Amino acid sequence: METVSYTALKKLAKQASEPKKKIAVIGDCATQQFSTALRGESIRRGFPLHVLDADYDQMEAQLLDPNSEVYQFQPDYILLFASFEKLKNRFYDTVPAARTGFAQREIERFSGLWQAIAANSKAKILMFDFPEAEDTVFGSYALRTPASFGFQVRKLNLLLSETIAADFPNVYPIALSTIQTALGRPAFFEDRTWYLAKMAVCTDALPAVASRIMDTITALAGQVKKCVVVDLDNTLWGGVIGDDGIDGIQLGELGDGPAFAALQRWLLELKRRGILLAVCSKNNDDIAREPFEKHPEMILRLDDFAMFVANWENKAQNIQNIQKTLNIGMDSFVFLDDNPFERNLVREMLPEVTVPELPEDPALVPSYLDSLHLFEAVSFSEEDAARTAQYQAEASRTAAQASFGSYEDYLKALDMKAEVLPFDSFHYPRIAQLTQRSNQFNLRTVRYSEADIAEIAQDPDYLTRYMTLSDKYGEHGLISVVICKKQDDQTLFIDTWLMSCRVLRRGVEECLFDAIVKMAADAGYQHLTAEYLPTAKNKMVSAFYETMGMTPLGDGRYTLEIASYQNHVHNITIL
Repeated sequence: METVSYTALKKLAKQASEPKKKIAVIGDCATQQFSTALRGESIRRGFPLHVLDADYDQMEAQLLDPNSEVYQFQPDYILLFASFEKLKNRFYDTVPAARTGFAQREIERFSGLWQAIAANSKAKILMFDFPEAEDTVFGSYALRTPASFGFQVRKLNLLLSETIAADFPNVYPIALSTIQTALGRPAFFEDRTWYLAKMAVCTDALPAVASRIMDTITALAGQVKKCVVVDLDNTLWGGVIGDDGIDGIQLGELGDGPAFAALQRWLLELKRRGILLAVCSKNNDDIAREPFEKHPEMILRLDDFAMFVANWENKAQNIQNIQKTLNIGMDSFVFLDDNPFERNLVREMLPEVTVPELPEDPALVPSYLDSLHLFEAVSFSEEDAARTAQYQAEASRTAAQASFGSYEDYLKALDMKAEVLPFDSFHYPRIAQLTQRSNQFNLRTVRYSEADIAEIAQDPDYLTRYMTLSDKYGEHGLISVVICKKQDDQTLFIDTWLMSCRVLRRGVEECLFDAIVKMAADAGYQHLTAEYLPTAKNKMVSAFYETMGMTPLGDGRYTLEIASYQNHVHNITIL
């Protein structure tokens, strides 16, 4: 999303709006203007935050005291703003003989703060890394001597990443250093502002910082992009394949070919990260496929795309068909097309779709798309890399269905097999990711971090299950998550039930509900209770528990007497 001025954010921050979440901002620098920018940006994003701006330079005092203002605020997020200038002062106040261990001591300090937060709050922790500045004491020699501040800053940023990845899944680093790189040090930091007001980021740079924070917060709330729909001619390659032929399009080192190759590499990396790719081109299908099959310098190939649509229908209609087939929300699509007419058509007809205004010069497109930060990630699992193959297999299932006389016959022929198991550490990342990304089949829409999932899995008051599914066409992977919490000695409450929409209406819901009832009975519970909390996206499951056989109590709550429960009929074998 394009950034706006601090003045515009300051005006937005004054608007009255019902906050969706609460965030506490704690820094060793002045954070008042930053907090204002964050509040304004959150309103601009349609995700208003209640922002607590803690007192100046009170990180330890606030975070080590269980009764502090921050913990009394009960925030959903805590942002730690440790400044580069204070870091530099601490380094130069360290005796020279101890400076080689500076980065390690700083990591231990931050780790202690993170542990204190985890002990006193359920808040997710956001933490800036450290921007760099030229080390004028050692010059370029700073790159090789651990005694220099420049060396220790680089080491500290690396240790931050390694420590968070290894031990602190509830900490989400924010790359402040890349914002400074993009803006330039003079536009990011002003010496006079620091010395007079202790502001670690100058006013004009605050919108970019606030925007990056909101990228992470909205991603944690499940607002993520899942699919890039891309045009072909003059978008993935230069020229028109139908007119210029396979030898005439620009790829590789020909003309603007390097720019198009850079875009393809970026898209391929998105696909490897789990973002779906789809083609939407006005072309004859056989001609549109030819470069992917025959051009030696094509980086993307046909099997990199979950769907390939090339025809002469309008692109908005084709994107609607892609959305129905993939069964993901329209607001999770990004559409890339060089043609202003096609971009405007999709914007007008499908306003939920993100349509970047691509530069006319192909050489500017990759860096422009980088600058938008459309694909913020807060988790990554091995299953992400297999997502395209899973959707391709789904297309094969859809095509095969047409050959059966009835849907029931088709389900029987799929030879579906499932595993329903308690949470385990190997699957924590994928389970947390599903809670953060699932919106449609999600009965209460509670978001959990990887650390939350680990804590729940080890808590005796919780019973958990995840479900994997496969059939003769391939693996669906981990497709459903259920978290149940002890309500009393006789009653178990379904805290969370979510499922991938790719497997709806195949008996998966019934199979898993049977397994949950059995789990509750085996644990000695007599009653199962549940709740449906409506959102803008989960209306499809508003009557789910009633269809499963539970009795409605009103206000979205349901109950089931386990002893009287009758299992459902389905075509899934539990392994």
